[in-house]
Amino acid sequence: MNGSAGGAQAPQSAPRSAADAAQPQTPPKLIVVISVDQFSANLFAEYRPYFSSGFARLMQGAVFPSGYQSHAATETCPGHSTILTGDHPSRTGIIANTWYDLNAKRADKRIYCAEDESVSGSNSDHYTVSDRHLLVPTLGERMKDADPRTRVVSVAGKDRAAVMMGGHKVDQLWWWDGRKFTSYAGREVPPAVVRANKAVAAQIAHSEPPLALPPVCQARDRAVPVGSDGFTVGTGRFARKAGDYDAFRRSPEADASVLALAAALVQDMKLGQGPVTDILSVGASATDYVGHAYGTQGSEMCLQLLSLDRDLGQFFRVLDATGVDYVVALTADHGGNDLPERERMHAIPDAARSDPALAAKAMGARIAADLGLSGQPIYGGAPGDFWIDPTLSKKQHDAVLAEAVKLYSAHPQVAAVFTRAQIEATPAPKGPPESWSLIERAKDSFYAPRSGDFVVALKEWVTAISDPGPGKVATHGSFWNYDRRVPILFWRKGMNGFEQPLAVETVDIAPTLAALIHFPLTPGAVDGRCLDLDASAASSCPD
Repeated sequence: MNGSAGGAQAPQSAPRSAADAAQPQTPPKLIVVISVDQFSANLFAEYRPYFSSGFARLMQGAVFPSGYQSHAATETCPGHSTILTGDHPSRTGIIANTWYDLNAKRADKRIYCAEDESVSGSNSDHYTVSDRHLLVPTLGERMKDADPRTRVVSVAGKDRAAVMMGGHKVDQLWWWDGRKFTSYAGREVPPAVVRANKAVAAQIAHSEPPLALPPVCQARDRAVPVGSDGFTVGTGRFARKAGDYDAFRRSPEADASVLALAAALVQDMKLGQGPVTDILSVGASATDYVGHAYGTQGSEMCLQLLSLDRDLGQFFRVLDATGVDYVVALTADHGGNDLPERERMHAIPDAARSDPALAAKAMGARIAADLGLSGQPIYGGAPGDFWIDPTLSKKQHDAVLAEAVKLYSAHPQVAAVFTRAQIEATPAPKGPPESWSLIERAKDSFYAPRSGDFVVALKEWVTAISDPGPGKVATHGSFWNYDRRVPILFWRKGMNGFEQPLAVETVDIAPTLAALIHFPLTPGAVDGRCLDLDASAASSCPD
C-alpha cells in the first residue's frame, strides 16, 4: 500500500465430526467489511484468473459470484445502505444518491443522501455530512446497543460510503473529502488520521510516473475515441502531475491510502483485541472513479484492479500480524457498464448514449409547452425518479403526469415508465432477484416519503450520459443486471472454502455476519437471510 499506516464471546463448542473440526467454532473478534465501489460481477469474473494476492485469498473462502444489489437505483448511497443494515432501500430510505424535496425550506430542493439539509446556508453540493436520512440501524449499531464495549469504525473514499456502512453510532468515521481524510465537525483527530493525511499530502506533492503495464493489461491497451472533443480513453497508466488531487482520487493511489488508514486504525485502536467483537467497514472508492473516467474495459481498469488486489493483500497481512481472529466480507455497492463507444466495438450494437431530450429540463419544457404551463413542471432524471411541481393544482398535476408518461413511454430509448400509484400497488418482490420484473426492482427502491411521482427505466445498454467529457464517460444506476450483479466473498482463517453460483443478495451479508458472532436477530428484523458459510453438514446459521 502507498501512504503511511502508522456481545461477549460464546464458549467453544465441541466439533461434531472430523470435518467440522477444521471450521472455526468461536465468534471472530473482528468483522471487516469491504465495499469496492462499482466492482461488478462481470469485472470479478473477468479478472479472477489474474488475482494473486488479496482477492486470491478471499477466493479461498465462501464465494458467491452472483450477488445482487436487487433494487433499481443502482447508485453508491443506496447500495452501501444495504450492506450492513441487511435492508433494501425501500426500508433504509436511501432511494438514490440524491432526490428532490420540493417542499424543502431552502432554494436548492435537491437533497443529498448523506447531508443535513436543515443546516443554514447549505445546498446539495456544499453540505454538512450527516447520517439523518438512514432510517435503520447497521449491524455495528445493533452490536453496540447490545454491548457498548463494541468498537465501530468506518473508513472510505466517499462520505456516503463511510456513513451508510458505519451508521449512527460510530467510534471513528473518516472519509476522503478531496483534499484530506475528515469526519464530522468537532471530532478529535486521532494520530492514525494525522499520519495518514501527512503521508498522503507528501505523496500528492510529488509527481507519479506511469505505471508499468503487465501483459494482461497490455491486451486491453487500446485507444477509444469519445465524444466530440477528440479525447480518448483506454490507454491510461495513471501518470500524475504533482499536486493533482483529482488524478489521485481516480487512481489506485486512493484505495491504497484508504486501506492504509484502516490498517493504522486497527493497529492503534487494537481492534479485535477487546472483550467483545469489533467491526470495521472500508469503502474502496477508486474503482468507481476509474470506471466513470475511463470505462471498465481499458488499461486503466486493469491496472486499478490488479493494484487493488496487491493493496488488499498488504492490508490482510497487517491484520494477520495482529494475531486477531477476523472475518472478511467483500462486496460492491453496485456494478457498472462500459462506455458505449467501446461496447459497440465489442459486439454490442445496441449500446448508445441517452437522448438529451430525456433530461428533466428538456422534457419539462416540452410538457409545459404542450399544456400551456409556465415554469419547470418536473424534476429528476432518467433512469430514476421524477417529481412533479407540488404548487400545481391537482388537475394540472394529473395532466403533467399523464403527458410525461405518454412522452417518455413513446421514446425509443425507454423500456418502461411506472407511476407512484403503480409502484405502491405492486407487492414487495419475493424470490430470486434475477427473476424480478422491472416494476419489482423499482418497488425495492421505493420509499413513499422521498420517492418521486413516476420512474423512468432506460433500455438496456443505454448510458445515461448524453454529452461525455473528461472524467465522465461511463456510469451505472440502471435497472439492468450489469449494474445489479456484484460478487459477495467471505473469508476467515480455517474456514473450508466453497463456491455457490445461485443468486444471493447484499442484504444477506449483515445477518450472515450476525450469525457468525452469535448475535440474535429477531425474525423480520432485516430483509436479508443468513447464508450458511459452513461447508460441512453443520450450519453457521441459527436453527
